[in-house]
Amino acid sequence: MAYLTLKNINKIYPNGYHAVHDFNLEIEKGEFIVFVGPSGCGKSTTLRMIAGLEDISNGDFLINGNRANELGPREREVAMVFQSYALYPQMTVFDNIAFGLTLQGVDEEVIERRVKKTAAILGLTDYLDRLPRALSGGQRQRVAIGRAIIRKVGVFLMDEPLSNLDAKQRVTMRSEIAQIHQETGATTIYVTHDQTEAMTLADRIVVMKDGYVQQIGSPYELYFNPVNVFVAGFIGEPPMNFIRGTVKGGKISFGKNQLDVAAKLGNKAAKYEGKEIVFGFRPEAIELGSQSNAYQVKAVVELTEMLGDNTNIYITADEDKAILKVDPHDTPEVDTDIAFSIPYESVYLFDGETEMVIQ
Repeated sequence: MAYLTLKNINKIYPNGYHAVHDFNLEIEKGEFIVFVGPSGCGKSTTLRMIAGLEDISNGDFLINGNRANELGPREREVAMVFQSYALYPQMTVFDNIAFGLTLQGVDEEVIERRVKKTAAILGLTDYLDRLPRALSGGQRQRVAIGRAIIRKVGVFLMDEPLSNLDAKQRVTMRSEIAQIHQETGATTIYVTHDQTEAMTLADRIVVMKDGYVQQIGSPYELYFNPVNVFVAGFIGEPPMNFIRGTVKGGKISFGKNQLDVAAKLGNKAAKYEGKEIVFGFRPEAIELGSQSNAYQVKAVVELTEMLGDNTNIYITADEDKAILKVDPHDTPEVDTDIAFSIPYESVYLFDGETEMVIQ
């Protein structure tokens, strides 16, 4: 039996706005689940329904097989870390971390022992006597996380906890959150719009769009086996390239390049004659020059971005544009012609109407 079960969960507000549609998910104890998607997709609303901060309009939320829709946040034994640190400015780090235990009337000796243990895990031992205003953003977020994990609840809920940090702090905090999860083994549900956070932290990712679940799977599954154009374009940096075209004579056009659909679809290609399909490939999946068992493409270099370990090349083939990722030592000059290959196995084809992957 799953530890947490969300069965046909819907959220409909009094004004009729349908924020979450038929959300279904089973979460095992100790899993790290990430909800990811653009702003307004319903991921934070779903998290708040799990926390008991939002009512569930329709559907069932189960904890260990028992319906929990009507339980309050405290009865659900969850701890939540918000986007804002929500620290008490007049309290020291020690008192902020200990706050939940103090409310519960836990013995002072137990509180001190658990606060010091939690501070050691989070690297806050030297800051316990400081006020929040004397801390950096990353340190404040660690205090907020410490206040959650000290309670030893069954589920940790995190709503975009790193969004207020700079890029370097986010990288550091990602690794710290992953380490905390390993040490505590707690079931964690994490909301973000950052696909890098999702890919690096999650056991499984739930991709959402417009209140609907698009795909659930491991980072590997979502990256290599996306079910539709949205997931394929959302996961990966830079995003997947998409070329839309109508199949004519078994081929679609990429600028002046003719791409044989049958090379990927085999006998299924005839089914799409005269129909629109979406040809997708990841920037890093290409090889410069000519390769066997691959689509051959010629284009013009518009712009290059040297990023250290790789270079992004922005190319154009007539009206079609794409991004390639190459070794920095192979960076071509701007305004020069370029030839590259896309291996057949690295190509994704999607139905132009439904935008679902063509198997």
